[in-house]
Amino acid sequence: MILVDSHCHIDFNEFDVDRNEVLKRTVENKVAYCLVVSVEASSFESLLLLVKSRSYLFASAGIHPNSVSMDSERERQWVSEAGSEGEVVAIGETGLDYFRSEGDLNWQRDRFRMHVQVARELNKPLIIHTRSAAEDTLHVLREETAREAGGVMHCFTEDITVARAALELGFYISLSGIVTFKNATAIQAVAKYVPEDRLLIETDSPYLTPVPHRGKRNEPGYVYHTAVFISELRGVEVAHLADVTTRNFFNLFRGAKRDLHEETLLAARGT
Repeated sequence: MILVDSHCHIDFNEFDVDRNEVLKRTVENKVAYCLVVSVEASSFESLLLLVKSRSYLFASAGIHPNSVSMDSERERQWVSEAGSEGEVVAIGETGLDYFRSEGDLNWQRDRFRMHVQVARELNKPLIIHTRSAAEDTLHVLREETAREAGGVMHCFTEDITVARAALELGFYISLSGIVTFKNATAIQAVAKYVPEDRLLIETDSPYLTPVPHRGKRNEPGYVYHTAVFISELRGVEVAHLADVTTRNFFNLFRGAKRDLHEETLLAARGT
C-alpha cells in the first residue's frame, strides 16, 4: 500500500529545523509521493531546489490569492515561466479567498483568471483554493473554461452542492485532515459522496493536522490518518482507498512520473 500527499508545503520555514527527518517519516508512513505547492513567487526557487533533490517530490507554480501582488503582467509572465519548469505538474494554488481579504477584490479575481488561462496554455491542471467564495470561484472556472485544464478543489470545506458543481466541471475533490474533526459533518458527507475516481487526499501541512495529532504541526506522513478515517466513512479497506487516490493523483497530474522510489519503498516494507 502506498499513499500520496497531493498538497503540502514542506518548503515552509516551519520545517527548516527537521525537514529531512520529516521526509523520512513520510516514507515510513507509506507516503511515496508529495506535491509541494507554491504560494508566492519569492519562495519558488527554494521550493524547486527542494523538489529537484528528491524524485518523489513534485512542484506546482502559482500565487496564492492572499499573497502580495505584483504587477499583473509580471505575474502572468512569472506563472507562465515557472509553470513551464519540468518538475512543475500543476498551476496554483490559485483561487479566491474572501475570508482574509476585504474591499474591492477585482484584483483577486483577475489573478485567478490569469492562472486559469496559463494552465490552459500549458496544459497543466489547476490547484484551487476557495474560502468564503464558492459561488464566484465556480463562476470564474466556468467562464474561463477551466475544464480544458482540469484540476482539484484543494482542502475542500464546502457542502455537497458545491462538490457536485465542481465535479460537473470535471474537477477532483481533495480532503484534508479537517475531515477527521468531530464537528466536520458536512465535509464527512462530501467524503462519502465523491465518486472514488475523483477523490484525492492531502495534508496541507504544516496546517490542519488530522486526529489523532490535532494541535501539533502537520506533516505529509499524517495523510495516512486521513486515509484511514475516510476509508472507514466509505466502508472500504484503507489499502483500497490508498490505491484509488494514488491512481487519481497520477491521472490528474499528468506530468508526475512514478519511479523506482515506489518499488524500493514497497520492498522495504514487505508490502
